[in-house]
Amino acid sequence: MIQINQLKLPVGHGPEALKKKAAQMLKVQEKDLMSVTVRRQSLDARKKPQLFYVYTVEVEVNEEKTFPKSQGKKGGKHLSEQNIVNRMKNPQIFIGKREVYQFVISGKNELSSPPVIVGTGPAGLFCGLMLARHGYRPLLLERGMDVEQRQKMVELFWEKGILNPDSNVQFGEGGAGTFSDGKLNTLVKDTKGRNQLVLETFHEFGAEGQILYQNKPHIGTDVLSRIVKGMREEIIRLGGQVRFGCQVTDLLIDWENKKIQGIITQTGERIISEVVVLAIGHSARDTFTMLNHHNIPMSPKPFAVGLRIQHPQDQINLSQYGCQPLKPLGAAEYKLTWKASNGRGVYSFCMCPGGYVVNASSESGHLAINGMSYHSRAGINGNSALIVTVTPEDFPDQTVLGGIAFQRQLEEQAFQLGSGKIPTQLYGDFKAGKSSGMLGKIEPQIKGQWNFGDLHSLFPKEIYQALVEGIDQFGKAIEGFDRTDALLAGVESRTSSPVRIWRNEKLESAVAGLYPCGEGAGYAGGITSAAMDGVLVAEKIAEVFG
Repeated sequence: MIQINQLKLPVGHGPEALKKKAAQMLKVQEKDLMSVTVRRQSLDARKKPQLFYVYTVEVEVNEEKTFPKSQGKKGGKHLSEQNIVNRMKNPQIFIGKREVYQFVISGKNELSSPPVIVGTGPAGLFCGLMLARHGYRPLLLERGMDVEQRQKMVELFWEKGILNPDSNVQFGEGGAGTFSDGKLNTLVKDTKGRNQLVLETFHEFGAEGQILYQNKPHIGTDVLSRIVKGMREEIIRLGGQVRFGCQVTDLLIDWENKKIQGIITQTGERIISEVVVLAIGHSARDTFTMLNHHNIPMSPKPFAVGLRIQHPQDQINLSQYGCQPLKPLGAAEYKLTWKASNGRGVYSFCMCPGGYVVNASSESGHLAINGMSYHSRAGINGNSALIVTVTPEDFPDQTVLGGIAFQRQLEEQAFQLGSGKIPTQLYGDFKAGKSSGMLGKIEPQIKGQWNFGDLHSLFPKEIYQALVEGIDQFGKAIEGFDRTDALLAGVESRTSSPVRIWRNEKLESAVAGLYPCGEGAGYAGGITSAAMDGVLVAEKIAEVFG
């Protein structure tokens, strides 16, 4: 394949423009191009409101043709891909080779029982699907409910405040990412094709084809819920099992040989297995406590805490595009960072164009929030978390689980500030350190009940200072970002796992056969990276067991 980088066309171009442009760049006729496949698409808005798509494409040519010797004459050099590339002498045009993913089974040991996967978030589902597709018949255990029942429970919680601590925005089929924007971009370096495998799998189960090449692909919570159901059904069709409402409360360990023997569920059932994958998610606090009780090596890790901020989506569109978006573009997003005068970094996280702030609590008497978008991103507001990194030195409790204690402290305060509802405050009042009594021009887009609350009292002084400096600075990048009636809500405390479960080069913990996996174990930071880690763990299992 010939690969062309930096092929630029205006947003809104027609379907034939890509082929025409590729032929022009290669100096061949359009009829000589057998196929033009998009591999990457990004947006160039540096000359807004003139907006361009920048493509990476793969081109296949008809090699039976020949180049003319000179203008108007025939019988020249063979029209091969290499001849075209040599003729162009352009570093943007070259022979490309795409990494094709391969799952290799090299293990010689025989499994006496199916591998057990604890959790059905992206890491657990992808690990389970890979194992199921290669004959391992895994057993997936999920403390929450299947996605259909889970959606009903979450809607009931948002409407009436009735929380199910085991099936909510954090727990249940699909994991915490099910109620999010469904972003699929990742910064993980990938030379094995796992990233493309994950995207192709999402497409296979119902995501649109654009996710295969967009620079910042997203699915949306409504589409993602259908996808995870399809993946579960495929695992079952291939001989695997998926059990919901089944919480793992303990491990069976052969301490003499330091090997896993199985798990115990909340009903006391003992399930025997030589392989247990811990894809537990970043909010499985009781599971972290159980692992600590068994002295499974873990360490506290940095994460970030902060607030959500809402602006009119039209305001964000105008700033980012210089105009309201053409249909192909959709709602605009942003990514902002700043280092405050006290040395703290503050940055936007999980921006949800046309989205909602959602109550994402999982513990009674504690309140945590997140952001969520539907596939259409058609809501009137855009929201983003504005967060500040915290390290183990910030935790009052200096134990392994100190980060969890820090999260709980903030979430308990947020619950009290909002009287059990999402505490909300205008930015001008947050900055001035006074209560809000009425809204400005921005209507809150919130899933769950909300109250005005004094969020300026929620954080330690250095975090509050960093947030104020950051928002003011972001107002220089996006006009009106620091408007006094911008809506803040809190607390955003579940940005990533507060612990890392140690694993070796085989991806096992100190207990052989016990595989920490995904975001909860501290090895991923989003849907795609968690899914890729699930694939990687499945590969490691296949290196040991045939």
